[in-house]
This record gives sequence, C-alpha cells and structure tokens, in this order.
Amino acid sequence: MYGISRRGLLQTGMAAGVLAATGLPLRAQTRGGKFTAGLSGANTSDSWDSRTHSDIFMISSAQGAVFDSLTEIAADGSLKGELAESWEATPDAKTWTFNLRNGVTFHNGKSFGADDVIASLQMHLGEESKSAAKPIVENIVEMNKLGEHQVELVLAAGNADLPYLMADYHILMFPAGQIEDAISQGIGTGLYQVTSFDPGVRMTATRYADHYKGDSAGFFDEIEYIAINDNTARMNALLTGQVDAINRVDFKTENLLKANPNVRIQEVTGNEHYTFPILTDVPPYNDVNLRRALKYGLNRQEMVDKILLGHGRVGNDSPIGPANQYYNAEMEQLEYDPDKAKFYLKEAGYDSIELDLSASDAAFEGAVDAAQLFQASASAAGIKLNVIQEPADGYWSNVWLSKPLSAAYWSGRPTEDWMFSIAYEEGVPWNDSQWGSEDSARFQELLVSARTELDTDKRREQYYEMQQILRDDGGILLPMFSNFVQAVNNRIQTPDTIGNGWQMDNARMAERWSVA
Repeated sequence: MYGISRRGLLQTGMAAGVLAATGLPLRAQTRGGKFTAGLSGANTSDSWDSRTHSDIFMISSAQGAVFDSLTEIAADGSLKGELAESWEATPDAKTWTFNLRNGVTFHNGKSFGADDVIASLQMHLGEESKSAAKPIVENIVEMNKLGEHQVELVLAAGNADLPYLMADYHILMFPAGQIEDAISQGIGTGLYQVTSFDPGVRMTATRYADHYKGDSAGFFDEIEYIAINDNTARMNALLTGQVDAINRVDFKTENLLKANPNVRIQEVTGNEHYTFPILTDVPPYNDVNLRRALKYGLNRQEMVDKILLGHGRVGNDSPIGPANQYYNAEMEQLEYDPDKAKFYLKEAGYDSIELDLSASDAAFEGAVDAAQLFQASASAAGIKLNVIQEPADGYWSNVWLSKPLSAAYWSGRPTEDWMFSIAYEEGVPWNDSQWGSEDSARFQELLVSARTELDTDKRREQYYEMQQILRDDGGILLPMFSNFVQAVNNRIQTPDTIGNGWQMDNARMAERWSVA
C-alpha cells in the first residue's frame, strides 16, 4: 500500500505521518483569556448542520472550533491528520484505510470511533441530500469498519486526493445514533464546547477539558463570535475594542485601521475568487454566444483596480489559481473587448439585450460596486444590465443558485478536483452555473478521468484543457482573485504562517491564535 500526499502525488507510506507533524504555530503560545471575533457571513437560518454551511461565520464556529474532520489543511497548505492519525491507499487509489485516533470523546462524553465516521459520511448521501459534499461522498461505494478505530473506504473510481477531500468543512464528525441531538446542540469533538448559540447573532464556547490535541492548539479559555455583516459596523467594533479581530476588511476604509496603533492588518494570497455565476439552463443564458458576449463585456482589470484596490489579481474565468499545482499560466487572458462582445451578441440573435444582475455585499466586499462597473462596461456592447441590490440576510438561500445572473464568491480549494467536483460537476448542489454535459461533455469526461490519473504529466494536460473549456464556454464570469485581508488587535498573537485556504487562518483562529 502507498500513502498519497498533497495533490495526488504518490509517495511512500511515511507521507501521512510526516504531514501530520506540520502546520503548528512556530512561536510559544500563551494559554488563557477570551477571544472575540466580529464575522460576516451569518444568517438567521444558520445551524450546526455542516451540510448547510457556506460562509465564514459557521465555518469558523463549526470546523474551526466545535467539530473536527478526519484531516486538516495546515496553515502552510500541507495536509495533516485530525481525527485520523494516518491513512493508506492501494496503488490504484480506490481503497483507502484511515487509522483513527484513540481516546477522543465528543462533548457529551461519547467515545469517538469508526461507527461515527461511517454515520457522518452517510449524512451526505440520498436523493434528497443538498449537501455540497455529496459529490465527494457519493464516490464511496463501501464503508467498512475494520476495527473500533479503523475504517476502510472503497471508491467507485480511484481518487488520489481523497485525504484532502476529507478536510472539507462540510464533512464533520458527528456521534453515531445521536446526530440530531448533535445538530441541535452543537456536540462535536472540537477544542471548544458550545455554551450558547443564537443563529445569525452570536456563538460562545469554552475550551473542552482534556482535549486530545493537548497543549498544541486551542489556547483561549473562551471564544465569542459575533455576527456583524455590515462592513462599517465590523470595522468600528474592532476600532472600539468590542472585538479582537474581523474578517473582510473594507479596502476603502483600510487606512483608518492602519492608522490605529493597536491594530494590525493581515493579508494573504490564496485562491479566493469573486464571480458572476450564470444559470446556463435558463434562457437566454443557455446560448454560449450570449455568455461569450458577457465575458468580453466585462472589464476585469478595472474591477481589480477599483474594487480590490491592489489586493488581488485579474481572473480568467477559471477557478484554478497560482496556488494550485495545475494552474494553466499559459492560457491567453480574456480582455475587455466591446466589439467582440457585440459580435457574440449578434451570433446569439440580438442587437441589444436587457438583463437583470442581482448583487449584495454579502456576496463579496464591493459586489454592488462591481456589478455597477459591469453594468457600465457591458453597455458599450449593447448589453443593458439592471443591477438589483439584494438584502444581505438570506442572500445565499434566496438569490444565489436561484437568480440567473448574480454575484458570488468562492474561497477556492487546495486541489483542482476538489474545486471542480464541488462547483462544476454536473448535478452537484453547488454547481451555481448549472453547467453540465449538455454544454460540455468533454469537461465532464475529463473531470472523471483526471481524478483517477496518477501520472502527473497526463493529469496536468487534462486540467489545463478543463480550464480552457471553462474560460471559453463556461457559465462563470470570474473577473478577479482577491487576497484575504483581515485585521487583528495587537493583544492577540498569531502564528508566523497564516492559512490561505479560507478566511481567518483557514477559519481556525480559535485553534491557532492566542493572547499575546
């Protein structure tokens, strides 16, 4: 058997053990104190059901504090074990064995073991499942308990990235036979035990005694996450000392934070990207020529300059960025070209067209302004965009995946297959363009074959082609990649390396940060 490491490269069976030792803070951490964060992305419909989590408030509360996964993406991007100590695979990457930690308990005292893993994975299956992790778990055709602390997962087709996929923030471990109670009360195996939870308002938790991670993580006695969706209110809460940290710094008011000697700004470059997804199964967007008209009617550089203010880079309608192994840097950049936009609009049968574009700053910082820039640039091609400013609360449940043209954001994923499988595979719940085999059978074919291909050069060729197909034919307008920009009070110590997979140190600030 072989261990399979980051991005699907075959290595020796020692790989998992080596990876498990990485990603810890480099400086000595002080135990004790309280940490309070003001976070966006909260909704009154929030719950402890990880299948529904979609933004930073619940990701930080759940995977970042109260619950655990089998594996964890370390701050340096490597993979380490969380509830799984190690893992092995057969050479075809179809059969995986996960060796689980002994001595782990849920917050209600129940011991953690193989039954909990199987029950937690099965949560994502079924015809009615809306879990974004469904396409990941559906590839598992057998879940076998080999012992109280060993599980075998047999895949329908090999996947070299499976250990990475087990770090998905939807795939948390719940107690078998008590899942409904765990969802109701927030019962996990994480470093922090829930003391109160008011959906869309706040969450508080205290350090769980005798946690299996010992003194290596979870340095606060108490944490409090306050929902502050409004940008100005979030910044003011930090400046007035109501909170110790905030996510999503408003670039327009960044200088106010920089002028405060008690505050420092953290900026990390990752694969977060801002998009305008198009529902390709809704006329007239089902015409690829109309989508191409929109692509050429979008001034990407202007958005980077005016929305990101230097905190990011131009996108090329593919979610794979420089942080990914198989990023296609050779792909020609789409440029703003009103004449080409007019050409494709004509090919779609229109001299001009009027379309609605839904946006809210809940989608991303400056989304409404970005929509208005898109409105202005597209008008030169005869495309009239009516910008509809949607309410922030309920945006992800009422607008995203429902309105045919809207604003959205993605944190990106560490591997190409993870990103494509969760957002571009035909029929998956979070395919926010509804783009499938009718539009590109080739893309869907490559998606299946690339995840089973263990030859690095062949896999690169396939992922390069997929990025090209998305750029030319896909239903996603991706004008920019944004850096993660967050702010922290100087009373809080943070590690030398901050995770760039998700906001707020991969949403694990409660685990990795401490009182200075």
